[in-house]
Amino acid sequence: MSGPAGYMGFSRPDLDRVYSPSSVVPGLPLHLREYTTRSAAARDRHGPLTGLRYGPQPEALLDLFPVEGGASPLQVFVHGGYWQEVSKDQSSFAAPDFVASGVAFAALGYGLAPAYTLDEIVGMVCDAVAWLHARAPRLGIDPRRIHLSGSSAGAQLVAMALVRDTRRRIAGATLLSGIYDLEPLRHTYVNDALGLDAEAALRNSPVYHLPRRLPPVVIARGGGETTEFVRQHDTMTRLLRPRTTVTEIVSPERHHFDLPYDLADPRTALGRAVLAQIHGPDVIEEG
Repeated sequence: MSGPAGYMGFSRPDLDRVYSPSSVVPGLPLHLREYTTRSAAARDRHGPLTGLRYGPQPEALLDLFPVEGGASPLQVFVHGGYWQEVSKDQSSFAAPDFVASGVAFAALGYGLAPAYTLDEIVGMVCDAVAWLHARAPRLGIDPRRIHLSGSSAGAQLVAMALVRDTRRRIAGATLLSGIYDLEPLRHTYVNDALGLDAEAALRNSPVYHLPRRLPPVVIARGGGETTEFVRQHDTMTRLLRPRTTVTEIVSPERHHFDLPYDLADPRTALGRAVLAQIHGPDVIEEG
Protein backbone atom coordinates (compact mmCIF):
# COMPACT_ATOMS: atom_id res chain seq x y z
CA MET A 1 0.00 0.00 0.00
CA SER A 2 1.20 3.51 -0.68
CA GLY A 3 1.50 5.92 2.20
CA PRO A 4 -0.16 9.30 2.73
CA ALA A 5 2.15 10.90 0.15
CA GLY A 6 1.17 8.29 -2.40
CA TYR A 7 3.98 6.56 -4.28
CA MET A 8 7.33 7.95 -5.48
CA GLY A 9 6.40 11.25 -3.86
CA PHE A 10 3.25 11.60 -5.96
CA SER A 11 -0.20 11.94 -4.49
CA ARG A 12 -2.62 9.37 -5.86
CA PRO A 13 -4.32 11.92 -8.18
CA ASP A 14 -0.96 13.09 -9.49
CA LEU A 15 0.27 9.55 -10.03
CA ASP A 16 -2.93 8.75 -11.89
CA ARG A 17 -2.31 11.81 -14.05
CA VAL A 18 1.31 11.06 -14.98
CA TYR A 19 0.33 7.51 -15.91
CA SER A 20 -2.57 8.74 -18.04
CA PRO A 21 -1.25 9.68 -21.51
CA SER A 22 -4.51 11.41 -22.32
CA SER A 23 -3.82 13.91 -19.53
CA VAL A 24 -1.43 15.70 -21.94
CA VAL A 25 -3.12 14.66 -25.21
CA PRO A 26 -6.77 15.65 -25.50
CA GLY A 27 -9.28 13.86 -27.69
CA LEU A 28 -8.54 10.22 -26.91
CA PRO A 29 -11.86 9.00 -28.42
CA LEU A 30 -10.91 10.72 -31.68
CA HIS A 31 -7.60 8.87 -31.80
CA LEU A 32 -9.28 5.53 -31.10
CA ARG A 33 -11.77 6.19 -33.91
CA GLU A 34 -8.91 7.03 -36.24
CA TYR A 35 -7.21 3.72 -35.42
CA THR A 36 -10.46 1.99 -36.36
CA THR A 37 -10.97 3.96 -39.58
CA ARG A 38 -7.40 3.63 -40.82
CA SER A 39 -7.28 -0.08 -39.96
CA ALA A 40 -10.54 -0.79 -41.77
CA ALA A 41 -9.22 1.04 -44.84
CA ALA A 42 -6.04 -1.05 -44.72
CA ARG A 43 -8.06 -4.27 -44.66
CA ASP A 44 -10.28 -3.10 -47.51
CA ARG A 45 -7.26 -2.22 -49.60
CA HIS A 46 -5.13 -5.30 -49.01
CA GLY A 47 -7.55 -8.14 -48.16
CA PRO A 48 -5.54 -9.78 -45.36
CA LEU A 49 -5.94 -13.25 -43.92
CA THR A 50 -8.15 -12.42 -40.96
CA GLY A 51 -8.86 -14.28 -37.76
CA LEU A 52 -5.92 -16.68 -37.86
CA ARG A 53 -5.99 -18.60 -34.60
CA TYR A 54 -2.69 -18.93 -32.75
CA GLY A 55 -3.96 -20.23 -29.40
CA PRO A 56 -6.96 -21.77 -27.61
CA GLN A 57 -8.39 -18.58 -26.13
CA PRO A 58 -11.25 -16.94 -28.08
CA GLU A 59 -9.20 -13.76 -28.44
CA ALA A 60 -6.05 -15.54 -29.67
CA LEU A 61 -6.42 -14.29 -33.23
CA LEU A 62 -4.33 -12.28 -35.64
CA ASP A 63 -4.75 -10.67 -39.04
CA LEU A 64 -1.93 -11.25 -41.54
CA PHE A 65 -1.11 -9.00 -44.48
CA PRO A 66 1.22 -11.08 -46.69
CA VAL A 67 3.36 -9.79 -49.52
CA GLU A 68 3.98 -11.38 -52.89
CA GLY A 69 6.97 -13.60 -53.47
CA GLY A 70 7.15 -15.47 -50.17
CA ALA A 71 9.94 -15.71 -47.60
CA SER A 72 9.35 -12.09 -46.64
CA PRO A 73 10.19 -10.43 -43.35
CA LEU A 74 7.30 -9.94 -40.94
CA GLN A 75 6.39 -7.09 -38.60
CA VAL A 76 3.99 -8.06 -35.79
CA PHE A 77 2.22 -5.14 -34.11
CA VAL A 78 1.02 -5.46 -30.51
CA HIS A 79 -1.51 -2.78 -29.60
CA GLY A 80 -1.74 -0.74 -26.41
CA GLY A 81 -4.78 0.20 -24.35
CA TYR A 82 -3.42 -0.53 -20.87
CA TRP A 83 -4.08 -4.25 -21.39
CA GLN A 84 -7.83 -3.58 -21.11
CA GLU A 85 -9.03 -1.97 -24.34
CA VAL A 86 -8.39 -1.73 -28.11
CA SER A 87 -8.17 -4.82 -30.35
CA LYS A 88 -6.51 -6.18 -33.46
CA ASP A 89 -9.32 -4.61 -35.49
CA GLN A 90 -7.89 -1.18 -34.57
CA SER A 91 -4.29 -2.19 -35.15
CA SER A 92 -3.77 -2.57 -38.91
CA PHE A 93 -3.18 1.10 -39.77
CA ALA A 94 0.56 0.59 -40.41
CA ALA A 95 0.02 -2.38 -42.73
CA PRO A 96 0.02 -0.46 -46.06
CA ASP A 97 3.42 1.14 -45.39
CA PHE A 98 4.97 -2.19 -44.43
CA VAL A 99 3.48 -4.06 -47.40
CA ALA A 100 4.69 -1.30 -49.74
CA SER A 101 8.22 -1.89 -48.43
CA GLY A 102 8.03 -5.67 -48.94
CA VAL A 103 7.33 -6.55 -45.31
CA ALA A 104 4.38 -8.72 -44.26
CA PHE A 105 2.39 -7.33 -41.36
CA ALA A 106 0.39 -8.97 -38.57
CA ALA A 107 -2.05 -7.22 -36.23
CA LEU A 108 -2.09 -9.25 -33.03
CA GLY A 109 -5.15 -9.73 -30.85
CA TYR A 110 -5.02 -10.88 -27.24
CA GLY A 111 -7.31 -11.23 -24.25
CA LEU A 112 -7.89 -8.17 -22.10
CA ALA A 113 -8.03 -7.48 -18.38
CA PRO A 114 -9.89 -8.06 -16.15
CA ALA A 115 -10.97 -11.26 -17.94
CA TYR A 116 -7.29 -12.22 -18.26
CA THR A 117 -4.36 -11.66 -15.91
CA LEU A 118 -1.26 -9.92 -17.18
CA ASP A 119 0.63 -13.21 -16.91
CA GLU A 120 -1.91 -14.75 -19.26
CA ILE A 121 -1.72 -11.83 -21.68
CA VAL A 122 2.07 -12.01 -21.82
CA GLY A 123 1.77 -15.74 -22.42
CA MET A 124 -0.58 -15.15 -25.35
CA VAL A 125 1.86 -12.81 -27.07
CA CYS A 126 4.66 -15.34 -26.62
CA ASP A 127 2.39 -18.07 -27.99
CA ALA A 128 1.70 -15.93 -31.06
CA VAL A 129 5.43 -15.52 -31.74
CA ALA A 130 5.96 -19.28 -31.47
CA TRP A 131 2.94 -19.98 -33.71
CA LEU A 132 4.11 -17.58 -36.41
CA HIS A 133 7.66 -18.92 -36.28
CA ALA A 134 6.52 -22.54 -36.62
CA ARG A 135 4.21 -21.76 -39.54
CA ALA A 136 6.31 -19.10 -41.21
CA PRO A 137 7.19 -21.00 -44.43
CA ARG A 138 3.57 -21.89 -45.22
CA LEU A 139 2.56 -18.27 -44.51
CA GLY A 140 5.20 -16.92 -46.90
CA ILE A 141 7.37 -15.58 -44.08
CA ASP A 142 11.08 -15.98 -43.43
CA PRO A 143 11.25 -17.42 -39.88
CA ARG A 144 14.63 -15.71 -39.37
CA ARG A 145 13.12 -12.26 -39.97
CA ILE A 146 10.21 -11.95 -37.55
CA HIS A 147 10.16 -8.50 -35.94
CA LEU A 148 7.86 -7.23 -33.19
CA SER A 149 6.59 -3.75 -32.42
CA GLY A 150 4.32 -2.53 -29.67
CA SER A 151 2.91 0.73 -28.41
CA SER A 152 2.36 1.67 -24.75
CA ALA A 153 1.13 -1.51 -23.02
CA GLY A 154 2.04 -3.28 -26.26
CA ALA A 155 5.65 -2.19 -25.77
CA GLN A 156 5.69 -3.92 -22.38
CA LEU A 157 4.30 -7.07 -24.02
CA VAL A 158 6.92 -6.98 -26.77
CA ALA A 159 9.67 -6.43 -24.19
CA MET A 160 8.43 -9.42 -22.20
CA ALA A 161 8.42 -11.50 -25.38
CA LEU A 162 12.07 -10.51 -25.85
CA VAL A 163 12.83 -11.56 -22.27
CA ARG A 164 11.27 -14.97 -22.86
CA ASP A 165 12.64 -15.52 -26.36
CA THR A 166 15.20 -18.12 -25.35
CA ARG A 167 14.94 -19.82 -28.75
CA ARG A 168 15.83 -16.57 -30.58
CA ARG A 169 12.70 -16.42 -32.71
CA ILE A 170 12.61 -12.61 -32.69
CA ALA A 171 14.96 -10.81 -35.10
CA GLY A 172 14.32 -7.30 -33.83
CA ALA A 173 11.89 -5.17 -31.87
CA THR A 174 10.43 -1.67 -31.75
CA LEU A 175 9.19 -0.26 -28.45
CA LEU A 176 6.96 2.82 -28.55
CA SER A 177 6.02 4.91 -25.51
CA GLY A 178 6.27 1.94 -23.21
CA ILE A 179 5.95 1.09 -19.53
CA TYR A 180 8.72 -1.23 -18.45
CA ASP A 181 8.53 -1.08 -14.63
CA LEU A 182 4.98 -1.92 -13.53
CA GLU A 183 5.31 -1.25 -9.82
CA PRO A 184 4.11 2.39 -10.11
CA LEU A 185 0.99 1.20 -11.93
CA ARG A 186 -0.04 -0.82 -8.88
CA HIS A 187 -0.74 2.52 -7.18
CA THR A 188 -2.88 3.97 -9.99
CA TYR A 189 -6.33 3.56 -11.49
CA VAL A 190 -4.84 1.18 -14.06
CA ASN A 191 -4.57 -1.55 -11.44
CA ASP A 192 -8.32 -1.55 -10.83
CA ALA A 193 -8.62 -3.86 -13.85
CA LEU A 194 -5.19 -5.50 -13.73
CA GLY A 195 -5.21 -6.52 -10.07
CA LEU A 196 -1.43 -6.73 -9.88
CA ASP A 197 0.24 -7.54 -6.57
CA ALA A 198 3.92 -6.77 -5.98
CA GLU A 199 5.07 -10.16 -7.22
CA ALA A 200 3.05 -10.00 -10.45
CA ALA A 201 4.26 -6.46 -11.12
CA LEU A 202 7.87 -7.53 -10.68
CA ARG A 203 7.39 -10.69 -12.74
CA ASN A 204 6.03 -8.67 -15.66
CA SER A 205 8.44 -5.72 -15.50
CA PRO A 206 11.00 -6.30 -18.28
CA VAL A 207 13.55 -3.87 -16.80
CA TYR A 208 14.30 -6.47 -14.11
CA HIS A 209 14.64 -9.45 -16.43
CA LEU A 210 16.57 -8.35 -19.50
CA PRO A 211 19.03 -11.03 -20.69
CA ARG A 212 22.65 -10.19 -21.39
CA ARG A 213 22.13 -10.21 -25.16
CA LEU A 214 19.12 -9.12 -27.20
CA PRO A 215 18.31 -8.57 -30.88
CA PRO A 216 18.41 -4.97 -32.19
CA VAL A 217 15.87 -2.61 -30.65
CA VAL A 218 14.35 0.65 -31.83
CA ILE A 219 12.95 2.51 -28.83
CA ALA A 220 10.91 5.64 -29.39
CA ARG A 221 8.59 8.10 -27.73
CA GLY A 222 6.72 11.19 -28.74
CA GLY A 223 7.51 14.68 -27.58
CA GLY A 224 4.08 14.90 -25.97
CA GLU A 225 4.50 12.35 -23.18
CA THR A 226 4.03 12.66 -19.43
CA THR A 227 7.08 12.87 -17.18
CA GLU A 228 6.68 9.25 -16.06
CA PHE A 229 6.49 7.93 -19.62
CA VAL A 230 9.66 9.89 -20.39
CA ARG A 231 11.35 8.44 -17.30
CA GLN A 232 10.30 4.89 -18.19
CA HIS A 233 11.61 5.37 -21.73
CA ASP A 234 14.93 6.74 -20.50
CA THR A 235 15.41 3.92 -17.99
CA MET A 236 14.69 1.21 -20.55
CA THR A 237 16.98 2.84 -23.12
CA ARG A 238 19.83 2.96 -20.62
CA LEU A 239 19.40 -0.70 -19.69
CA LEU A 240 19.17 -1.85 -23.31
CA ARG A 241 22.35 -0.17 -24.54
CA PRO A 242 24.87 -2.65 -23.04
CA ARG A 243 22.82 -5.56 -24.38
CA THR A 244 22.19 -4.77 -28.04
CA THR A 245 22.23 -2.23 -30.83
CA VAL A 246 19.78 0.48 -29.80
CA THR A 247 18.28 3.16 -32.01
CA GLU A 248 16.57 5.79 -29.90
CA ILE A 249 14.01 8.10 -31.50
CA VAL A 250 12.29 11.06 -29.89
CA SER A 251 9.73 12.59 -32.26
CA PRO A 252 8.97 16.10 -31.00
CA GLU A 253 5.95 16.56 -33.25
CA ARG A 254 4.34 13.27 -32.20
CA HIS A 255 2.59 12.20 -29.03
CA HIS A 256 1.63 8.97 -27.30
CA PHE A 257 -1.27 8.14 -29.62
CA ASP A 258 -0.10 9.18 -33.08
CA LEU A 259 3.53 8.01 -32.93
CA PRO A 260 2.62 4.50 -34.23
CA TYR A 261 1.50 5.99 -37.55
CA ASP A 262 5.20 6.53 -38.34
CA LEU A 263 6.15 2.87 -37.90
CA ALA A 264 7.00 2.18 -41.55
CA ASP A 265 6.77 5.66 -43.06
CA PRO A 266 10.18 6.34 -44.66
CA ARG A 267 9.52 10.08 -44.47
CA THR A 268 9.94 9.89 -40.69
CA ALA A 269 12.90 9.12 -38.46
CA LEU A 270 11.01 6.30 -36.78
CA GLY A 271 9.91 4.74 -40.06
CA ARG A 272 13.43 4.83 -41.46
CA ALA A 273 14.84 3.26 -38.29
CA VAL A 274 12.26 0.45 -38.28
CA LEU A 275 12.72 -0.32 -41.98
CA ALA A 276 16.50 -0.20 -41.59
CA GLN A 277 16.26 -2.74 -38.77
CA ILE A 278 14.37 -5.06 -41.10
CA HIS A 279 16.11 -4.48 -44.46
CA GLY A 280 19.49 -3.10 -43.45
CA PRO A 281 20.56 0.55 -43.34
CA ASP A 282 21.84 0.70 -46.89
CA VAL A 283 18.51 0.07 -48.61
CA ILE A 284 16.37 2.70 -46.89
CA GLU A 285 15.95 6.05 -48.51
CA GLU A 286 13.93 8.99 -47.29
CA GLY A 287 10.66 9.34 -49.17
